[in-house]
Amino acid sequence: MEGTISDQIESSVSLTQKIAGSQVIQSQIRESCRLLISSLGRGNKILFAGNGGSAAHAQHLAAELVNKFYFDREGLPGIALTTDSSILTSIANDYGYEKIFTRQLQALGKEGDVFVCLSTSGNSDNIIEALEECRQKKITSIGFTGASGGRMRDLCDICICIPSDDTPRIQEMHILIGHIICSIAEREIFHGPEKAD
Repeated sequence: MEGTISDQIESSVSLTQKIAGSQVIQSQIRESCRLLISSLGRGNKILFAGNGGSAAHAQHLAAELVNKFYFDREGLPGIALTTDSSILTSIANDYGYEKIFTRQLQALGKEGDVFVCLSTSGNSDNIIEALEECRQKKITSIGFTGASGGRMRDLCDICICIPSDDTPRIQEMHILIGHIICSIAEREIFHGPEKAD
């Protein structure tokens, strides 16, 4: 058991270090921050979506915007499209599960918004259809996925591909990068401190 525990910790640390050394990923993070700050500054909103563990991350990141990250300030408009069971089940029942995010984007999204989608495979049908809807509505898209990028790679304005095929490690990096983006956006918009006291 001890070997398994240390192996998993070392695997996570190794992947974190790989991302820390990736100029491509760091550049994508900076551009994602710029897009969020610009969108929020214009009075637009950030929409989040994912399935399973990625749905939990979508909700987590929306909460970081709406409530606060490091310091007290006004709330920022972030919406997780994964949370309303009546909406999700009615769309799935009437149109199919692959439409659960697309229909919400049609109802809630507008040009200038940013759609942040998370999929470790990059091939989730409901995410792919949502990204196609984003193109129709001129909603900017930022994707978080795994090494290959899947079908998301060619549909996202920015596609952050974690260099791993191991789902738990990919998800750990997604929340790390999501936290970085939310913290920088909060600080830049509200001119807050570099970090919490």
